[in-house]
Amino acid sequence: MDETQSFTFNLINSLKISEVKKTFSKGEFILKKGEIERNIYFVESGAVRVFLLSEYEEQSIRFGFEGSIINSLASYFSESPSEFYIEAIRKTTLRVLPKEKVSALVNGDLDSLAGYKSLLETVIIEQIEREVDLLTVSPTERLKRVLQRSPHLFQHVPLKYIASYLRMTPETLSRIRNS
Repeated sequence: MDETQSFTFNLINSLKISEVKKTFSKGEFILKKGEIERNIYFVESGAVRVFLLSEYEEQSIRFGFEGSIINSLASYFSESPSEFYIEAIRKTTLRVLPKEKVSALVNGDLDSLAGYKSLLETVIIEQIEREVDLLTVSPTERLKRVLQRSPHLFQHVPLKYIASYLRMTPETLSRIRNS
């Protein structure tokens, strides 16, 4: 097991045994725009989406379902108000780990610190890949790439949110899936 896998395993175990367990109903917000993110969440069951609300539309930017770790990352690191909402898209149970406990885990030893660094590098690379996908590839190719990364996405997330994530209409997404 490499440093990243070891740290991720320890982080997930810390989240799984966290005393703080919260259940959210469909449509309930875990975090709203303007609030400061102070936690990391492990999705024990259900599904959530992270989205941005513009003047014209909601833009889904990330999903979390069973086994995922999620939060409003920029707010978490900068301790500034979040630009994003995190919403339960069906009944969802989360394990909550406050930033202080994450810091204690990260700073526990040099291997944990190296694993954390490597995990963050992976997250950054994934974000860059998503940006490139949105800017350079066709809608059909975007869908293929998303399904390679998350083959069970359609089982967890409603079509309208997936379409928003892929920056297309639900009708376009349906047409691509059916062709």
